[in-house]
Amino acid sequence: MAIAYEEKVNVVKSGENVVLVGNNNFNLTHIFDCGQAFRFNLKDGIWQGVAFGKILKCSQDGDHVIFYNITIEEFKAIWFRYFTLDINYGEIIKTISENKTFELATNFADGIRILRQDTWEALCSFIISQNNNIPRIKGIIDRLCESFGEEIESGIYTFPRAEKLAPLSVLDLAPLRAGFRAKYIIDAAKKIANGEVLPLSLTYLPYETAKENLMLIKGVGHKVADCTLLFGCGRFEAFPIDVWIKRVMASLFPDGLPECATEYAGIAQQYLFYYARMNNIK
Repeated sequence: MAIAYEEKVNVVKSGENVVLVGNNNFNLTHIFDCGQAFRFNLKDGIWQGVAFGKILKCSQDGDHVIFYNITIEEFKAIWFRYFTLDINYGEIIKTISENKTFELATNFADGIRILRQDTWEALCSFIISQNNNIPRIKGIIDRLCESFGEEIESGIYTFPRAEKLAPLSVLDLAPLRAGFRAKYIIDAAKKIANGEVLPLSLTYLPYETAKENLMLIKGVGHKVADCTLLFGCGRFEAFPIDVWIKRVMASLFPDGLPECATEYAGIAQQYLFYYARMNNIK
């Protein structure tokens, strides 16, 4: 798939912080509140979370995004790619907005960017998301990290590695209150740990092959597989269909996505999901 790249990203060092300046397609609230990631929370105007074993604190004032207490080197090594700053969202928005519904959705959900998350974390998180709401998903993930992750700062934990969870039983996961999802978490951990599913391969295998590989895991159907490929592997051709997308597609696009959106289906889906959920489109 051809992906357009940013012409310029203006990143400057300001004291102990790194500041992203002038990127008009970047909205922290829409990025972290659109249902793609579950470890970031807003407090006193600052978003804080953990990704790739690192704590990140950031805030936004207009077109200035401040990343607190990090070096330029760390920003370039981790967060530049995490926030997909190599992708030209302006061009993508221009393309999909040829359709009037997507024009409304991209205006409403301006600044959403698909995060490139750790593949295992994305897989486990979306297994937990099945038949669940966002506050409860976050609660289960918090308890999972507190129980089996590594403490990197007082009360802040990494996402546990698959190898840590693979030997566990459903009873061991009982404190998470994950319900039927516990056995799926363990099966996913086992298949990742023993190499039956290789996270790195999912980024370059043919899309259908990668999806079939993920669906070898108990409890992983089309939606969880597509979420993993989109949010954990950067596979923008993946198009997760949940209850909101099913409703909005039936209502607005009964014949499928318009041609202008097919090349960036996963990105288009996220604008559509946020627009439909926040406007309660049924």
